Amino acid sequence: MAQELLSSFTDELGEVALIPSSGGVFRVCVDAEQVWERKADGGFPEIAVLKQRVRNIVAPQRDLGHIDDKH
Repeated sequence: MAQELLSSFTDELGEVALIPSSGGVFRVCVDAEQVWERKADGGFPEIAVLKQRVRNIVAPQRDLGHIDDKH
């Protein structure tokens, strides 16, 4: 997922950091804004949904092509 986000948002994202944790935590944030949280959002995201949520923060005007057409 990290590689997908970096390759899709090369101009918008400076880095994707993986922070070790325990207790089944999986959280995706852009700056301080939470985009996805495994427990609150019911599991792990489909990559298309995650890309849309990240896009909505970093480049809301950007079209994701086939991903936007499906969802």
